Amino acid sequence: MSNQRNTHGMRAVILPLLVATCLVACEDSVDGQAAPPPQEVGVVHLKTQPVPVVATLPGRTRAYKVSQVRPQITGIIQERLFEEGAQVDAGQVLYTIDAAPYEAAHASASASLARAEATRDSAAVLAKRYAGLAKIEAVSQQENDDAQVALKEAEAAVAEARAAVTSARINLDYTHIEAPIAGKVATSEFTPGALVTRDQASPLTTVRQLDPIYVDITQPSRDLLELRRRFSAAADPDQRTVDVVLHLEDGSVYDHAGRLSFRGVAVEESTGTVKLRAIFPNPDQVLLPGMYVKAVLEQAVDDEGLLVPQQSITRDARGQASALVVKADNTVERRDVVTERAVRNHWVVTSGLSAGDRVIVDGLQRARPGATVNPVRVDVEQTAMAVE
Repeated sequence: MSNQRNTHGMRAVILPLLVATCLVACEDSVDGQAAPPPQEVGVVHLKTQPVPVVATLPGRTRAYKVSQVRPQITGIIQERLFEEGAQVDAGQVLYTIDAAPYEAAHASASASLARAEATRDSAAVLAKRYAGLAKIEAVSQQENDDAQVALKEAEAAVAEARAAVTSARINLDYTHIEAPIAGKVATSEFTPGALVTRDQASPLTTVRQLDPIYVDITQPSRDLLELRRRFSAAADPDQRTVDVVLHLEDGSVYDHAGRLSFRGVAVEESTGTVKLRAIFPNPDQVLLPGMYVKAVLEQAVDDEGLLVPQQSITRDARGQASALVVKADNTVERRDVVTERAVRNHWVVTSGLSAGDRVIVDGLQRARPGATVNPVRVDVEQTAMAVE
């Protein structure tokens, strides 16, 4: 019994010692392992720089000039002298109208002019003779006055007849209907043999000048106020030439850049927008009137713009944008940011970040707020490019 009590006593002492020794050994084993190194992440150092202030706005193309061709006289169309859809020159004859009645009217007016001129010449001779006779009192003063009045009436009749000839000549010329401007001619609404009337409501056809071409753009008035604020901080803003780039309906970029030629002077009350107009070269006539386009305007320059690579910005389920920033002690911090617009593959950030911040662009999945990381600087283009 004594030996059994001693054995139990020794177990009671040795067992806790063994457990304690094992725990110490385990702790020493863990402490003896090398701690994992900080995760390596790629960062960019932000800097401010001039950034174009651009706007992407909806627009519609409009012909530079539009002329509806209408007859100036009444008559029967004899011939159509153009191909529908062809390019025509200003002054090119498009239609001819039966000229016979107008040739006759012109001949009649010419004959009336000749008769009036003959009457005037006779009255002039008589008035001269009576003037001489009146001086020697061979005729009465009344007879002389009547002769002078008759001469003036004859001269007035000549002027009236000459005007009638001019009118008849104009009407005769109107039998050849010409293109008032150069451009593309549309389909003909009338065919040879059709009766047309002076100043009729329906045009014979329409001519549109498409090179250059207008693009009418609508801009919200609130954006215009922001633009004016930016311009007020720029040097000689009125001297800036605003370039415009077009994105076509299929998403492609139009080959030729345009310029802003007009800025609205009033706000449309129903839409709260201001009308802008840009002018574009259109040598290949890719742009046709009525096309829907998107116009990208470089309206000003923000001298203190902050560009952040798009891959460094993430958004949560509510759409809140954020970025991971490496602080001075190499720990990670999450920042909520406000993005204004995209410039190429960067976001323009207006809040949450500042120049000098180290933003993580590579290894976002290995970084978490509060963790220590090994930041490695990477080269990411941060240059603001012109509008394209």
